[in-house]
Amino acid sequence: MSDEKKIAGLYIRVSTEDQAREGFSLPEQEKRLSTMCEYKGYEIYKIYKDAGISAKTGNKRPAFEELLQDIKDKKCNTIVVLKLDRLTRSVYDMEHIMKFLDENNAYLDCANDDINTTNANGKMVARLLTTVSQNEIERTSERTKIGLAGAIKGLLFK
Repeated sequence: MSDEKKIAGLYIRVSTEDQAREGFSLPEQEKRLSTMCEYKGYEIYKIYKDAGISAKTGNKRPAFEELLQDIKDKKCNTIVVLKLDRLTRSVYDMEHIMKFLDENNAYLDCANDDINTTNANGKMVARLLTTVSQNEIERTSERTKIGLAGAIKGLLFK
């Protein structure tokens, strides 16, 4: 683990589905991440909030884009999130984020998933958990399509 001072950008996000399903409100995420940073001795630079925005590939998340720019500008060097899926559920996006972090001498630290990308094992765990998360999304999508097809078939053949 690097001995350099961790200057954290706390990234909190909730989509409407997440809020309803998991109850991780923005204030709850902020409180838990602030406590974690205090415990680990991280300096908090800023809290970045994206409300009501899914982390699907291609979605524009203004606060996340601002956080990445602040990392490029050397204002902070660590992304702190509650869970990895607050950041992304896409293996493709995760690889781009990890490459960006490497290029900018920055890190990722997740409170609930015990991920810290300051070492090879932390990076491997991040990749594995992202793969599982993406699989969850894809399976849910498949079940939804099958359910819709069944409902439509039932309506057509009444």
